[in-house]
Amino acid sequence: MVLFFVATNPFEPQKERRTHEKQLINYETLTRIAAAISATRDPQEILLMTVEGVKSALDVKGCTVFLINRQTDELEIAGSYGLSQEYLDKGPISALASIAASFKEGPVAIYDVADDPRIQYPEAAIKEGIVSILSVPISVHGRVIGALRVYTSEPWEVILEDVNFVQAVAQITGMAIDLCRLNKGYKSSIEVLKTMRDPKFLKAV
Repeated sequence: MVLFFVATNPFEPQKERRTHEKQLINYETLTRIAAAISATRDPQEILLMTVEGVKSALDVKGCTVFLINRQTDELEIAGSYGLSQEYLDKGPISALASIAASFKEGPVAIYDVADDPRIQYPEAAIKEGIVSILSVPISVHGRVIGALRVYTSEPWEVILEDVNFVQAVAQITGMAIDLCRLNKGYKSSIEVLKTMRDPKFLKAV
């Protein structure tokens, strides 16, 4: 009689369970952000829910949404969660010097901020306790308008699943910002039309 032994990994079911739970959390986060977009046109509320949702879903140190100021080529903080005010106030952030490749080439993962020339303020990042960063561009109609960045306090070997999740959130965020801008313009147009229909305005004309 020949006996066959099949080697099994006792940790495999646990690993699969953790992966499944993480996928559920990511899906719930995306659903919650999408629901927020449909329920509100307040960009600050949407951005706060976005950064808080990403931080919680990935269990990371912090998350920040930056928007590009085209006049100065600087990144301006639109929303942040988990990072200290001291770190956020470290100085002007250049879109040309701070992980600039993410605006042209797509997602960029920084494994060690202490040893990467793409980081503009490495000393401030180290002091904040940041080790790794994932930067994903935010685009609207094919034009990059900012970046969604995720920060960890431990070395992070980014996997495709994490990148896809953050990219999906960045895409939804871009759509939300665009809708808010359109809604603001729409409201302005409505106010102008109301003024034109006002009897006082018609009488003056």
